[in-house]
Amino acid sequence: MSNVSRLSTAFACAVLLSFATANVRAQEQATQTAAAPTARVEVLLTGGRGRAAPEPTREDVRVYVDGVERPVVSFEKEARPVSYGLVVDNSGSLRSQANAVVSAAKHMVRQNGAEDETFVVRFVSSDNIQLLQTLTADVAALDKAFDTMRIQGGQTALLDALFLAGDYLVKNAKRDGAPPRRLALVLVSDGEDRQSWHKLEEVLKLLKGGGVQVFCVGLTGALEDQRGFVSKGKRETAKDLLAKLSTETGGRVFYVEKDGQLEEAVGAVVWNLRTRYVIGYTPPEPGARGRGKVEVKLVGALSKEKLKAEIVSTAEQK
Repeated sequence: MSNVSRLSTAFACAVLLSFATANVRAQEQATQTAAAPTARVEVLLTGGRGRAAPEPTREDVRVYVDGVERPVVSFEKEARPVSYGLVVDNSGSLRSQANAVVSAAKHMVRQNGAEDETFVVRFVSSDNIQLLQTLTADVAALDKAFDTMRIQGGQTALLDALFLAGDYLVKNAKRDGAPPRRLALVLVSDGEDRQSWHKLEEVLKLLKGGGVQVFCVGLTGALEDQRGFVSKGKRETAKDLLAKLSTETGGRVFYVEKDGQLEEAVGAVVWNLRTRYVIGYTPPEPGARGRGKVEVKLVGALSKEKLKAEIVSTAEQK
């Protein structure tokens, strides 16, 4: 065999060995990746103006654990059926907005999916809280319930209404198992509670224990003092209450203080009621730096839209 032939044969063997080695390494890496534990984080997207968020992709998200970026291995949109209650303030302070609220409520239930169900509660004082419509998927029945709403005077009992509505939802929502249902209350109110028997802590305990999220449409622009002037003190107190109710239960609050914001708020509630994104990522090794606080950040076009990824839940699994 000539020297040229020997060199050609040696080169060919080296190339084959290189490919074989690379293939073995690729298989080992694939096996390690498949065996590696995967953590999951469930998020919802929120916008600065309360609008529905554009559809994100896997490339739009980054996951950090204690400030250390972790590899994203999966990204899924999860839309679950919802059992929810519309809990509507019918006290005198909402008189000027009553018709707009009814129209917005009707629009909301028309966005329901085939598996969704809704009930309707109107409230004024503790002794004037009414279940106008039990849980149903019948939009016509819900419309009739909205048409029976009427504004009345009385000491607003917002917390009592939420407690009763939450208790009803937990006891009566469908439990069909697959896919799991989301439970929620949509509170439409100026946020002022004047005389409830139930304390905030009791209401939050019930809602959180039952897995019920609260989404608030805060009509806080209507709050006035006894002379008819807008009271900043009342407004801030009301906002604090609505923010506490939504934040503690994993929901959101949308404030309506200008014309046109009610429709925008309702659209955002509809979006947030159903849509979540589940992100899978590789967690740090046991004992390594970065096994604590989890953050999800948006990049690219979504970050420029001033959107944020709010974490609803986290879990780690093999």
